[in-house]
Amino acid sequence: MPLPIAPILGILSDNLRKRGSVLPLSKRSATGWARGLDLPRGGETILYTGHMYQMIPALEVMSSQMAALENSFMTRFMGMGRLLNKFVNLSFFMSLTASSEKARHSDQVLRDIAGLLRDAGVEFGYLYEDELYAGALVHDEGMDEVFGNHARRVAEHLKKRGVRRLITVDPHTTNMLRQVYPRYVKDFDIEVQSYLEVLAQAHPEATEPVNGEVVVHDSCVYARYEKMYEQPRELLRAAGLSLREPELSGKSTHCCGGPLESLFPAEAHRISAIRVNQLEAEGKNVVTMCPICWVNLSKAAGDRLVINDIANTLAACRRQASPSA
Repeated sequence: MPLPIAPILGILSDNLRKRGSVLPLSKRSATGWARGLDLPRGGETILYTGHMYQMIPALEVMSSQMAALENSFMTRFMGMGRLLNKFVNLSFFMSLTASSEKARHSDQVLRDIAGLLRDAGVEFGYLYEDELYAGALVHDEGMDEVFGNHARRVAEHLKKRGVRRLITVDPHTTNMLRQVYPRYVKDFDIEVQSYLEVLAQAHPEATEPVNGEVVVHDSCVYARYEKMYEQPRELLRAAGLSLREPELSGKSTHCCGGPLESLFPAEAHRISAIRVNQLEAEGKNVVTMCPICWVNLSKAAGDRLVINDIANTLAACRRQASPSA
């Protein structure tokens, strides 16, 4: 029996309305990545994570649970699950079983992004526990009313804190804030840029080749909706890497399988397996630039490929080129 879509979407929308996120995180999980970095609190320019990287461990647990339930008789009880979730935050139990390895990876991506921006001379603050989820998943699943209400809440939240510019860390949050929010929020005038755009505009000085070669997997959202595929390549080349292009890249990139995994796990796995084969045909070391791409492709590839986020790759190249950095 296929997964019942209505109860799943209902749980996600209920969470957003009641708890501020589709998969509510503890303050420690949401902000732990910044511990020890001494990032200024608040300011006009903010590094905005949107909680996407921090949610990856719980999202992986959810997708695994959905895959186990797909075509199971248990799907008939998911309506009861939505009712229970109204009173008990079931997402809390997902976080308890989430992979600590995935959590460390997500935290390190964010720490590397902050380090790269600092090295480029960019000044920014962080909202810490005041940061809110941007709402990408509910928008992607077509829950317009719930998303619109949340977007207006986020916009007012940012306005009250005097935020004028957001530096985003993932394609989904970038697209929501830059392209979608203005359609739902009157006079939304906060400047939004991906950190990759900010770094590329800093014109990083090319380093000596590091004898590395990577296969570039473009995010569908960055490449198609944001027309952003040259900046990541510019940064990777400046870091001394040689690039390999898989079948279907740039604005014609192939999907990683997400965010279908929460509703159609088997189809999402089929799509990600196709992409893994395309990437493997060009090399073993793959660079992604989206947390959903990273987790989906890593799961599908197993030990066949080494898949790293572009922030980790750029930071590692910098350390290799400047050991004292």
